[in-house]
Amino acid sequence: MKTITKIVVLAALCLIFGNSHAQDSIQKQTNQIRIERLEQLKVSIPEEEKALLKSEVERIMERHENKEINDAEAETLKKEVAKKRALNIENRLAIVEHQIAILERNLDDHDRYDGPRKTGISVGGMTLVNENPTKSAPKYDLRTSSQMLFAMGFNNTIIEGQSLEDSPYKIGGSGFVELGWLWQTRLFKNTNFVRVNYGLSFQWNKLSIKNNQYFVTDGEETKLETFPLELKKSKFRTTSLVVPVHFEFGPSKLKDYGNRIRYFTDNQFKIGLGGFAGVNVSTMQKLKYKEEGKLQKQKHKEDFNTTNFVYGISGYIGVGDFSIYAKYNLNELFKNQNIEQHNISLGVRWALD
Repeated sequence: MKTITKIVVLAALCLIFGNSHAQDSIQKQTNQIRIERLEQLKVSIPEEEKALLKSEVERIMERHENKEINDAEAETLKKEVAKKRALNIENRLAIVEHQIAILERNLDDHDRYDGPRKTGISVGGMTLVNENPTKSAPKYDLRTSSQMLFAMGFNNTIIEGQSLEDSPYKIGGSGFVELGWLWQTRLFKNTNFVRVNYGLSFQWNKLSIKNNQYFVTDGEETKLETFPLELKKSKFRTTSLVVPVHFEFGPSKLKDYGNRIRYFTDNQFKIGLGGFAGVNVSTMQKLKYKEEGKLQKQKHKEDFNTTNFVYGISGYIGVGDFSIYAKYNLNELFKNQNIEQHNISLGVRWALD
């Protein structure tokens, strides 16, 4: 019995100190990352202050050239701004040196930074020992985040030899909707100016057909014909599952919370360039008309010879979550047609964190 007790106590101590050691290792790595960033800041401080000094001296010289100040006053002002910038460099470097010294001195003293540690033993989901329970420490720097994508707007086709004004599809009644989930990854370690967005989304492209026409298939060819009755509605819709990929450029704000840093693009300008590729998963035509005084509705689900593999280029420009969005299908809408037509869309886009 005593032997069993010793084994249980030994196992408990191993679990407790093992958990504590793992948290210490994570915090030690976090502090080392912060030291690296402060070392980089030491290099940039003199460059920043010298750039500011240069602009101040240029303004002084402009005043001198405009006869606002004489030679002696210009020299005095230049000496003053040079002294100010030199002191700024000295003081800012001293502050950074102190921060580095504190972190280096306390690499192995983590209670100072993280508060209570979590230690415990769990068996089968039951916590037997749990001292000072806390949430797991947040990751210091997240390179990848996720977003929900929603877009909508106008849709039509570019037809070979025709302008949009001559299109057989209504501009006002034709539209698109896109819904998906995206991941955004920062490409560089110390700047968020360039990131790549990628994910999975559904695209619904709808065409509202004019002049009492509808699509019919004649073997491998799909063409528009006049419907024998008066149509109230003639709609043609394709549904595609695609992988969108965009390189996004724009500034962001860095916030340092001490135990973590985060980049934010709220209210910041952005531009995205890229494209999409995927498969057409569904094609449907809706017709609504009256026959013998009764309203009839038809839904035809077939491939209509539409292209199976869809791909194209797309881009957006905007601020924060909102942007203007355009996409163009490089694939033809229908296969084996004498006249090419490519889907084109213009609308608005929201990428919601």
